[in-house]
Amino acid sequence: MNKSYEDLRVWNRAIDLVEQIYVLTKSFPKDELYGLTNQARRSAVSIPSNIAEGCSRNSDREFYQFLGIASGSLAELKTQIIIANKVEYLTEKGLSEIKNLIDEVARMLNALKKTVNASSQQPEASNTKLIKKVENI
Repeated sequence: MNKSYEDLRVWNRAIDLVEQIYVLTKSFPKDELYGLTNQARRSAVSIPSNIAEGCSRNSDREFYQFLGIASGSLAELKTQIIIANKVEYLTEKGLSEIKNLIDEVARMLNALKKTVNASSQQPEASNTKLIKKVENI
């Protein structure tokens, strides 16, 4: 049975992060619906989406590239929640909790990027073999 991106712990934690961002942004002011609320949600959704897309590509180099995009979206999201805290849409406690999850996903993404980068140096590396190696990341 082939493994997929759904078997990656980092993808699953990124899905958890999306869920938390949706819950968190429900309390943002209605006039932010097309501003910070939308931006934070789009950034959050982009993280597991890019992990999935990269995993589904034909090479480890492409996978690595999409993991880089996911990391960029994670940095955007962290910036957006810091802004939400600064404009008092998010409490210090809320900020701390979501930053902890963001930092956890960032560590997992970095570990996966290192593994994929090392694998991309191997001849004839396939994503199926790689997924089996990294499913705990």
